[in-house]
Amino acid sequence: MNRPGFGVASSSMNFTTRISENGCSPSDLTEEDVESLQIELSKIEDEIQTLRQVLLVKEKYATDIRRQLGMSPLSNIKQNLSKGWQDIQTSAPYLSASATLEDISHSDIYVKTRDSLSHAGQVTSSTLSNVGVALTRRLAEMRALPLPSPPR
Repeated sequence: MNRPGFGVASSSMNFTTRISENGCSPSDLTEEDVESLQIELSKIEDEIQTLRQVLLVKEKYATDIRRQLGMSPLSNIKQNLSKGWQDIQTSAPYLSASATLEDISHSDIYVKTRDSLSHAGQVTSSTLSNVGVALTRRLAEMRALPLPSPPR
């Protein structure tokens, strides 16, 4: 093929290059040049349409092959996510951050803070439980009291 984009420059490509190098505007084109460029444009547009049709057929064929292999779009997404997560886990920033977090989790201050917060949580839980028991008991006592009679 002697068309642009296929390895060999056509005469219209040389013409276009010559025009832009000379600084000529499209209004300086002769009728013959315009006709030649329009023919070339038409050929290129036809070629683009043909390539689109070929690509569509190949995409449908690839989809059919994937279906026969049991590869659904969902399995492709899962595979891509799994590969992405694996790549993240083996990346230098992730490994560095993991090592830093591991060091922090074994530090004395972290252990003391964790233990203190755990103890505070237990005390809070116990206190709230005792308050609940006291409220329940008081409500039960109030329920047992007779209702006052309305004034006459």
